[in-house]
Amino acid sequence: MLSSPPVEADPASRTSEQPLSEPKLVNRLRDGRRLSLSLAAPLSDEDQTVQPMDDASPTKWHLAHTTWFYEAFVLKEHLPGYQPFSADFDYCFNSYYESKGERHPRPKRGLLTRPSAQAVRDYRAHVDAALDELFAQSIAETAADKVGALIELGINHEQQHQELLLTDILSLFANNPLRPAYRAPRPKVEAVTEAARLQWVTFPGGIRSIGHAGHGFAYDNEGPRHEVLLRPYRLADRCVTNGEWVSFIEAGGYHDPLLWLADGWATVKAQGWMAPGYWEERDGTWHQMTLEGLLPVDLRAPVSHISYYEANAFAQWWGKRLPTEFEWEAASEGCTPTGNDLSSDALRPRAARPAGEGRLSQLFGDVWEWTASAYQPYPGYRAAPGGIGEYNGKFMVSQQVLRGGSCATPGGHVRATYRNFFYPHHRWQFMGLRLAEDAA
Repeated sequence: MLSSPPVEADPASRTSEQPLSEPKLVNRLRDGRRLSLSLAAPLSDEDQTVQPMDDASPTKWHLAHTTWFYEAFVLKEHLPGYQPFSADFDYCFNSYYESKGERHPRPKRGLLTRPSAQAVRDYRAHVDAALDELFAQSIAETAADKVGALIELGINHEQQHQELLLTDILSLFANNPLRPAYRAPRPKVEAVTEAARLQWVTFPGGIRSIGHAGHGFAYDNEGPRHEVLLRPYRLADRCVTNGEWVSFIEAGGYHDPLLWLADGWATVKAQGWMAPGYWEERDGTWHQMTLEGLLPVDLRAPVSHISYYEANAFAQWWGKRLPTEFEWEAASEGCTPTGNDLSSDALRPRAARPAGEGRLSQLFGDVWEWTASAYQPYPGYRAAPGGIGEYNGKFMVSQQVLRGGSCATPGGHVRATYRNFFYPHHRWQFMGLRLAEDAA
């Protein structure tokens, strides 16, 4: 998953040597570490060990890998005398950092029945205690700046894995014939009784600045800030709904090769796709596997668990297109990056509330929105030196950009410049779409 060094650290003023601990940073770290454990708490140790597919990872592995990150990049390099919890964990819980040595193959993470889930929890406690020790030490100002930036990166890295933890558990339970639920269904509190009629919002063309700038954390793939030329365009004021997707199915969308990219059509045929991920028809009614078990599809809510290929085919069927990531970012200017994310505790996309004339809803949260943009470096991009530089740069090929976050994204994690990316056939995340068209 995407992670990388911040474009610009925002170090607090320090004397030449003083304790590293900054209360806000330390509290955010501890809150994030507790959240990971709370997300895993409803699961049995058996649940936490299984890997449902090559792209997903066991819960136990997510808990260990996010801990390994702090050990590998912070404690081993910056806490004198630090004793690793286990020499074997470097091999077991490294993800894709070639510079950090050999690692267990990703498709075989489910074979790691040892170390146990309890051993992983002990590992987390060991590393958390060492981080507390690091915070209490006095270190040089330059080192404190570097460590603070790494801690900030680690917090954001763990937030990404919190989302993956939930979506990977959903994949696991969807493959279980008993259709277990991560949690019991909560009473619906929807204020929206039917999907709002889709409206269009027009945006001017021109030269626009894109990418992160200023203070605050951002991943390196969000910069450098640069200019792009946009033609006038329109965006749908909300995401495409499940009800609209049912119409696509009933119109034969999955059987019409003229709607599909060549690779998409080949994937549909090879995988036997007839509907979004986790959908199944029972007694004439579409159901979808959710974190609350198998439930009837909410026709008002945004469609989710669709691939880029499906999103593009739907847009073709509607006579529209997908927005570029630059159109999406320019349209989000001035919008507060809040919405139905993990902090809402809905754990599912919700129906859009009317945003008002000329405004967009659901930009943040609910579902990640596929864009027409290939994941490529911005002009002037350079990966950071060393192992941290392996986060983003080497993945800038053959993938598509998604924007906006989902119902499983931790609160406060995304921003307008945030670039997520996945291969076009992926759909196990909460992935949806928003339509676009040229305005002139």
